[in-house]
Amino acid sequence: MHAKTAGALRRDAIGLRDVLFQSVTAMAPAAAVAASIPSGAAFAGGSLPLSVLIALVACLFTASCVAELARELPAAGSVATYAARGLHPAVGFLVGWAYVFVEMLVPPLLLLQLGFTVAGTVHAEWSSYPADLWWPWALAGAVVIACAGYLGVRASARFGTVLGVFEILVLLVFAVLLIGGAGSANTLSVFGASHSADGYAGVSGVFAGSVYTVLAFAGFEAAAPLAEETRDPRRTMHRAVLGAALGIGLFYVLTTYAMTVYFGPDRSAAFGASGEASWEGVARTSFGLFWVLVFLAVVNSAIANANACANVSTRTAFALARIRVLPGVLATLHPRHRSPVAGIAVQTVVAVGAVLGLGFAYDPVTAYLLLATVIVTIVTGVYIVVNLSCAGYFLRSGRASLKPVRHLLYPALGSAAFIPALLTAAGLPVFDFVTELTAPVSYAGPVVGAWLAVGVVVLLVLIRRHPGRIAETARVHLDDYDAGAGRRDGTGARQPPSQR
Repeated sequence: MHAKTAGALRRDAIGLRDVLFQSVTAMAPAAAVAASIPSGAAFAGGSLPLSVLIALVACLFTASCVAELARELPAAGSVATYAARGLHPAVGFLVGWAYVFVEMLVPPLLLLQLGFTVAGTVHAEWSSYPADLWWPWALAGAVVIACAGYLGVRASARFGTVLGVFEILVLLVFAVLLIGGAGSANTLSVFGASHSADGYAGVSGVFAGSVYTVLAFAGFEAAAPLAEETRDPRRTMHRAVLGAALGIGLFYVLTTYAMTVYFGPDRSAAFGASGEASWEGVARTSFGLFWVLVFLAVVNSAIANANACANVSTRTAFALARIRVLPGVLATLHPRHRSPVAGIAVQTVVAVGAVLGLGFAYDPVTAYLLLATVIVTIVTGVYIVVNLSCAGYFLRSGRASLKPVRHLLYPALGSAAFIPALLTAAGLPVFDFVTELTAPVSYAGPVVGAWLAVGVVVLLVLIRRHPGRIAETARVHLDDYDAGAGRRDGTGARQPPSQR
């Protein structure tokens, strides 16, 4: 391959803080607190804090598996490399194929949310502004994300860090105000099952709530694709993945507790993502102009999440393109910033096309729900495969490396936690709390199936014509550079021996 398309990402460009916030912002903490987690209140009611705590414990099992593999296999291919080494290179290719697709859909999802959130709020404050004029805000967000990515991982990661700190601080301050305002209503009973919603009494309501809230944790693995650009990646990746999952999980528990005791545990089943019974609604009615900060935190969260997932999609696409299982042009790097500029261009085109195409074909909220269903279905499936890959990798590595609890029990528990979430996201009515999907959101299943079917066809063609490329999905390029005689060029990137 030409040197321009086969070069390495910038080595040692970022550190623990940057990659930690890569995962943190990919989890979209403010947006999750304000929109995702309240969806569990319809089942858990005032016991929602217990549901979130259970979801945290469940997600930590999978986060531990990702962290273990990230330490052993620091690679831009991340989950694709893990599956290739732990299960089979063909599985690794399919996981990478699905993961690139889903991570490319996250930025348009968040840009849609940015568009209709800002337009709706501006219209509520100034009725002369059209409520359906959402698309300029979405396009502005796309420009910001593309520019941050173009300037390289250091600029993009620091941009995400600033946004992440802001949204977390705003919600933490608000949580303290809520706990103080609740006064004598503060109670640990919300960590029991006595406040679950009518029709879902006791543990069943708490379980249903946890299935919906577990989806708010998606994104904790987003640090892993930046391994080749991170200082001391084996140690840093492990700490970042676990730190993000644990830290933001505790943040979810605290903020959910604060709102539950302030709003009232026995009223919480009616709490949602909009209206008076929502985070912004409570801020408007009880805390004056503080609602503006809550609104800005949610907007900020959408931009930060889109930025983080654009980093994930472009790095994963780069990793698959350099071994030529995706078009080689996606491995093109900027000569100065070492950013995957072709991938960023494709990501931007996909984002703008999906936002305008789906947003105008339906409406931005419906388009958001359709994309969200596709994304969650694939992501939960990827998590299950990564859990299995962790067990497979360490079983193959020999007894000296195998730790039965960490490498066998945790993967089993992590998979058990995400299987109900996968069924719920797909709208399969295995449990009585799962709602069947209606059109066009129900199109998510066929979309996922069609994309995976295309991936299988591509896989079969590659196996027949270029079997060595599929085997390359298991390769950890960072080990090659460190072991071999790679040297740093003028850009700070380390070149493999073949290019010296």
